[in-house]
Amino acid sequence: MKDTFKHRGMRNHLAQLLIDKGIADKKVLDAVRVIPRHLFMDSSFEGHAYQNKAFPIGADQTISHPYTVAFQTELLQLEPNQNVLEIGTGSGYQTAILLFIKVKVFTIERQLELFKKTNLFFKKMGYRPKKFIFGDGYKGLPENAPFDRIIVTAGAPEVPKALLSQLKVGGRLVIPIGFEEQIMTLYVRTTEKNFTKTEYGSFRFVPLLENKN
Repeated sequence: MKDTFKHRGMRNHLAQLLIDKGIADKKVLDAVRVIPRHLFMDSSFEGHAYQNKAFPIGADQTISHPYTVAFQTELLQLEPNQNVLEIGTGSGYQTAILLFIKVKVFTIERQLELFKKTNLFFKKMGYRPKKFIFGDGYKGLPENAPFDRIIVTAGAPEVPKALLSQLKVGGRLVIPIGFEEQIMTLYVRTTEKNFTKTEYGSFRFVPLLENKN
């Protein structure tokens, strides 16, 4: 697949849809306008790539709705050069959005099939996260902690304590919490021992499962 003027026009339309739904962060909207979402999906879905829909990407996983990606990214309040931990690389679309904003991305994928596929895709496209590993997202990445920001792109029944412990004071963690449906939740670490918690309504994600391998 190629990235054409038609695709760029569709991305501009998608960005306007996100603005209409309340997304205001210019960096996030610019990323949506630039990153070719259709290349992160099976070619059979190309015609629908810039609709606000989720689509299968293999291993019973999905590429999230563009609005969900934009909403989570906006909640992070990113600044260039921050260290960002991403749990659930998936197709790599969210990773690419983060990289466009010029943060240092450490990303973990628990599905080996997706890890291999996305690793090859990153190399082909020239996307270079700081670290991309196959592993259990519940454990985070303690050897590279603490992180300025942590984003979880799959539903979890509760926030993993390891992730909270790996967040810097002043850092922000965005995670969808729940089973059938999830509540988008923001944790801000205010001191070494204290966090504030804000909920932003219902979303639907595939579950974040512990990797048994």
